[in-house]
Amino acid sequence: MNNHPWNNSFEWRNHTATSGVLSQAQIDQFDQDGYVVVNDIFSLDELRDLVAITDAADAEAVAVLAAQPNERIAISEKGAITFAGQLASKIPEIRRFVKNPTIMGACRDLVGPDVRMYHDQTVYKQIEKPRRFPWHQDNGYLFVTQQHYLTCWISLNGATIENGCPQVVTGLHKQGTMSHYFVPTLGYECFENPPKTPIIAEVKAGGAVFFSSLTPHLTGPNTSNGVRKAYIVQYAQSDAVVMEGNANDGDPTGSHSISSEPRGLPVLQNGQICAD
Repeated sequence: MNNHPWNNSFEWRNHTATSGVLSQAQIDQFDQDGYVVVNDIFSLDELRDLVAITDAADAEAVAVLAAQPNERIAISEKGAITFAGQLASKIPEIRRFVKNPTIMGACRDLVGPDVRMYHDQTVYKQIEKPRRFPWHQDNGYLFVTQQHYLTCWISLNGATIENGCPQVVTGLHKQGTMSHYFVPTLGYECFENPPKTPIIAEVKAGGAVFFSSLTPHLTGPNTSNGVRKAYIVQYAQSDAVVMEGNANDGDPTGSHSISSEPRGLPVLQNGQICAD
């Protein structure tokens, strides 16, 4: 396992409980293992409303895939795994879920007082074509500095080993971003066989797995009899920067601030939740 070519001087920094939402024990687990499971984030009513939005978005994504000659676009494929992205920038009703107080408390503790939602998408694992996702770090897709940001993997209908819950390899987040390579039809991968036994991160409907953008993870195939539904929201420091270019070709060719990207939105300023 080699470092990403642009990962030259990364140092993991531990975090301290300040929000009163996560306990110090939960934060210590996050720092040690790179992830923590938090259940009961959304009430049943909130979850019903959120799923109504994400179901509609997924249905639109499936309709687009169905119109393609091979029913796929990049790694999204009808019957296997479907994505609907950038919902918060297009659907104002979903923003209250993105700014949920428990999630914002986790952001204060694990990112900082000034936070921007960086990316969001639904990921629905279908049952017709069971497929695993490759082992990867989120920062292996687009190289963001600071390299650590926070992924909130929200379970919409319960995530188990049978239907493709997250699995993580602990401890490796502390070395920063690894080198990734592209696997056709699957996505970016940092290794095919994990160097240690993965941890299964099952989570109840309405809960979430919080993990670092540097935590190697995947979701397994859905071998259940129903669709596994997740809504994934990523949060970074407001002054985070995306490096541009192809790492295999040498140094970055440029950069831009995440604040310049229309897909995101500010969520915390000086530790306070931002109004829409």
